[in-house]
Amino acid sequence: MNRNAAAILRRAAFRMDPERAHEAALRALKAGGPMLAAGAGWMTRRDATVGQRLMGLEFPSPVGLAAGYDKYGRAVRAWGRLGFGFAEIGTVTARPQPGNPKPRLFRLPDDEAIVNRMGFNNDGAAVTARRIADARHGAGAGIPIAVNIGKSKVTPLERAADDHLASFRLLRGVADMVVVNVSSPNTPGLRELQDRDHLTAILGALRDEDASMRRYDDRVPMPFLVKLAPDLPDAQIEDAVDLAGELGLAGVVLTNTTISREGLRNPDAPGASEQGGLSGPPVRQRAAAAVRVAARRAAGQLVIVGVGGIMDADDAWDRMAGGASLVEVWTGLVYRGPSIARDITVGLMQRMQDEGVSHISELIGSALEA
Repeated sequence: MNRNAAAILRRAAFRMDPERAHEAALRALKAGGPMLAAGAGWMTRRDATVGQRLMGLEFPSPVGLAAGYDKYGRAVRAWGRLGFGFAEIGTVTARPQPGNPKPRLFRLPDDEAIVNRMGFNNDGAAVTARRIADARHGAGAGIPIAVNIGKSKVTPLERAADDHLASFRLLRGVADMVVVNVSSPNTPGLRELQDRDHLTAILGALRDEDASMRRYDDRVPMPFLVKLAPDLPDAQIEDAVDLAGELGLAGVVLTNTTISREGLRNPDAPGASEQGGLSGPPVRQRAAAAVRVAARRAAGQLVIVGVGGIMDADDAWDRMAGGASLVEVWTGLVYRGPSIARDITVGLMQRMQDEGVSHISELIGSALEA
């Protein structure tokens, strides 16, 4: 499929209800439809200069799919074929849940932004684990797969650790890494889990469970990461980074969607005032600042994953120059189309050539030394 065809498909999708369009796109990806016909051609680009080994895993590109796009794990095989270097599936909860009432997804085209209040709609950890396992048979995904887990809506905050453990036990065998989502604004009270005491209980329990399970198999330690909100003050981000280091986590994902509406070009656009998390370029500045705060605090001891408003290679470059080893896109996939991962990767390679950077790690290393 060429770029003109992709543009036509995007225009057609934007005439549909946002959630219907999203589901249609996932069905096409799952079926390996026309968007994947050139999977080994213009969609993908592999080059050793952007490949990295992090957390014991091989990432062919630093550009990944953010959680929230493939909530059900229906298109696991598609993401590598589209040029992504890794994909984050979910958010997945221990119990199946339908999410919040519709409508719950809103486009803000003037800002290339999205407001969502999906509410962790998913089929539950057991079904999602089987789905991912099936997708990884044979040729499989070809890239690292992260699973993002969160608290079931019906579970009280004081039982959050048990809820996360239930999900982890089911998903451990199919995930290359696990991201703990305590930062979505769309589950009541969830962001309270970003407090140190709650985080310690959840993350410590997951780490200890993994260590216990490894006594009976030959698996390597599971890389755990925690995903934080852009609305946290810098001091709380630093505290979360310190805690991640103390608990031996692999990294931090920054950031989730924001409850703020600052930075919108058109704050009166339909959907802008809807309750939910805002993603896309309006969150770019704060998400980038959060990455810099976390990277300075981590001092190279944690993997920093940058997400929020990354739409092109310049955005990815800036986030990595701020200390992120990996970046993720979600809203950019909606507005820039299925070639976004390939376009960002090629753009990074071109800029590396222009600026005399021989490997992507040099860019990240320079940020940590600054």
